[in-house]
Amino acid sequence: MKITIDRAALLKPLAHVQSVVERRNTIPILANVLLQAKEGRVSLTATDMDMDVVESVACSVDQPGSATVPALTLYEIARKLQDGSEVELTVAGDSGRMAIRAGRSNFSLPTLPVEEFPALSGDELTTNFVLSAADAKTLIDRTRFAISTEETRYYLNGIYLHETQANGMAVLRAVATDGHRLARVQMPLPEGASGMPSVIVPRKAVTEIRKLIDETDGDVQIGLSENKLRFAFADTVMTTKLIDGTFPDYERVIPAGNDKIMRVDCRSFKKAVDRVATISTEKSRSVKLAVNNGTLTLSANSPDNAQATEEMDVEYGAAAMEIGFNSRYLLDIADQVDDGGKAVFQMADAASPTIVTDEADDGALYVLMPMRV
Repeated sequence: MKITIDRAALLKPLAHVQSVVERRNTIPILANVLLQAKEGRVSLTATDMDMDVVESVACSVDQPGSATVPALTLYEIARKLQDGSEVELTVAGDSGRMAIRAGRSNFSLPTLPVEEFPALSGDELTTNFVLSAADAKTLIDRTRFAISTEETRYYLNGIYLHETQANGMAVLRAVATDGHRLARVQMPLPEGASGMPSVIVPRKAVTEIRKLIDETDGDVQIGLSENKLRFAFADTVMTTKLIDGTFPDYERVIPAGNDKIMRVDCRSFKKAVDRVATISTEKSRSVKLAVNNGTLTLSANSPDNAQATEEMDVEYGAAAMEIGFNSRYLLDIADQVDDGGKAVFQMADAASPTIVTDEADDGALYVLMPMRV
């Protein structure tokens, strides 16, 4: 194999695929990237056995062929080469090494047999539909903060993506929860998604998909089966296994009778919570909300007797009440509301879950469990 490629053209796909590679693994081939060169393009593939990313890029192919080399090392070499340099990658016969030349810089990396490189089995993806990059961002950004990191409840370690009905209309809904807060976002069901399986997309795959979406303005092609999900962009395809588990009945934790409604300017609210939470302990991060008529009083205390309070105007006409929340969780949810808009809090009492919505967006709903303060 022998190719010549611009340094910037090589660096971009390497940046994508190397992030899939596990830093600690016991199978040497999983630390490598597979390069396959033919017909004026080279494709780069990396996998951790649960997910793989394949990205292709144009280059000058002097000799078609394939090889695997350490992904992180090749990425670091490309990153540190001079801007605008032409990079020549050569594997001669069965030498077991790849020569990398750029200007007066020369490197030699060990290779491993291409035959050892694993491939995710090509299951038939029975459901195929298209999302705009903006819609894909919305589904991920407004839910992923609530993904659980508790490995014992592995079925909560991802985003639950499924088809359901809302107000008599078929919708695509994404849900994530860690038991303390829940995020639910929905949009009209895309054409082709009818009958899709309900799936749980793993946290790592969500992170990698989100990085790739950032670099596209076009549509995202989505293929889905019971145990695999594929995201395809212009020159990049990411395939991931799905979490094999049953997502809990999240509808049961969304309260129906919360009749105390508070509307608050979200930007001012976030700043006030952040200020007051400055003195709350790192462990509890608790903030108390006391609301009466048109005034909300935020307060926090620390074990060493530090105190903070702040008042702000709100729209509220129900009976006075006090409720406590983890300030970090409260800010995570407030961050999902349009910065110039109003957050709507639907509360019942100090011990019951609170619903938070964006007044300007009925597609998203958040549930936050209270805490004693």
